[in-house]
Amino acid sequence: MATNRDEVVSKFADLSFGDELGLGTWLSEKAQPLVLQRLEALETEPLTKVQLNQLLVASRMGSISDGFFKYYWRETPEHPYDVTAVDHFRREWVEGGKHVISSIDHLHWGFYRLYIDGLLYYGNVKGGFGCLRSLAYDQIAQVFKAKRFDTDAIAARGPALPLSVIARDDRYLISEMACKTFGEVPETKEAALNLLVAAWEKHVAAGGGEIDFRDLLQKYVATPATEEQLLLSYDDISGERITSKLEVKQQFEHIVNKFLEARSRAIQNTEYYLSMVNDLDVYVATSMRTRKNFRDMADATEHIFSNSQLRALHLRYFDPTLSAARGHEDKGLIECLMVKCAKVLVYCEGEKESYGKDAEAAMALSLGKPVVFYCDHGKKTNFYRDVHPLARLIDFRSGVAVGAIVTDNVDQVSELIYRIFHNQMLYRIEHHSTRPGFLKLVEVLTNSVVRLQTDDELITKTFWNNYHNRAPQGFVSLAAGKEAERLQE
Repeated sequence: MATNRDEVVSKFADLSFGDELGLGTWLSEKAQPLVLQRLEALETEPLTKVQLNQLLVASRMGSISDGFFKYYWRETPEHPYDVTAVDHFRREWVEGGKHVISSIDHLHWGFYRLYIDGLLYYGNVKGGFGCLRSLAYDQIAQVFKAKRFDTDAIAARGPALPLSVIARDDRYLISEMACKTFGEVPETKEAALNLLVAAWEKHVAAGGGEIDFRDLLQKYVATPATEEQLLLSYDDISGERITSKLEVKQQFEHIVNKFLEARSRAIQNTEYYLSMVNDLDVYVATSMRTRKNFRDMADATEHIFSNSQLRALHLRYFDPTLSAARGHEDKGLIECLMVKCAKVLVYCEGEKESYGKDAEAAMALSLGKPVVFYCDHGKKTNFYRDVHPLARLIDFRSGVAVGAIVTDNVDQVSELIYRIFHNQMLYRIEHHSTRPGFLKLVEVLTNSVVRLQTDDELITKTFWNNYHNRAPQGFVSLAAGKEAERLQE
């Protein structure tokens, strides 16, 4: 069955961009007549690699290698995503011994994959085509093998050492605010107790009588700057009725003992995390300011990683409700290291914005890592997907624009982690709603834009003309060893 010109142009409309004759327009209304004439007959006269090269060169593009033709049209190679799930793939296209493109749909499938690869790894489609078109098959396969997760090797590691258990209702006691209240040395704890005793004495002087522990704190201890910290630290006993100085001391000892036990276990867990940091798979970033935040975060983390699909991988993941450090400086160093080493970051929205978790997400995106934003408050999902400044950053090593994957469904977080580590992510290409030359690569499950290619020619040329020449040859990086070598690549 013959294909007419309009059908060819319509089929490739989703891959059209730009004004100049070339990759973005070679099958558009601006296409060379001989190109469309040849493709009109494609359904009855399969296209060879030599003929495809003639059409590409006539369209002001470079020719392609045998390996490129084989990789994109004649094979279903192991790839960072499932190539058979792209663009209504049909198995008959890669069966048989004839090395040809057999239909318009077949031609479109190969170019659709190229566009995804160009946007994912090269910053733009033409850049990907230019880097890959002359390579041998094995070279292209090696390029993408390096970008795949070795799922079998991850699963074969088996489970890590078990973490020290902290009761879910006590995890709020590992917060930095609790540490500021109770401290880690006897003098600090003594000072905290003295504040409470002094508060009781003020209460007695004011008339005395029974009083809720919370009221004692708010009336005689807390200031606007410390109220949130104190109410969190003493949440477990805030509803207790106090009738004497002795009861003040007893309640204080009760909560301090729970604090010391929880903190000791959390610091031990941090040592476990450091012992496996080189194998860390997922870093969970969040901010927790209330006891409920800790409970909710513990529930979400357990729900995500207890998913039946993920169990076989024995993933090493950082649970922020189980870890503490001996000081906020140490905490910052440890968490930066874990973000750097983790393969994926999950950003959990909190009730309030937090510099810490925002910085961690930004670091991960700037390292080109997959970042999943989980927004359990659904009304913010569109904000994080479309408005939040972290939604679009660039991989500092390659210059590729990267975007976070945003969802308000906790089960989708588990599914996304599964797809990432099994190399089964699904993408589609879209155009900007008002700018037809502006391409977006969208993650299918959540409709999140994970890559983009602007249609602004000045931005494009300025960006790529300058991005990779900021560190001249011989530049000594502050990074050491292999990291310095990588930064010079």
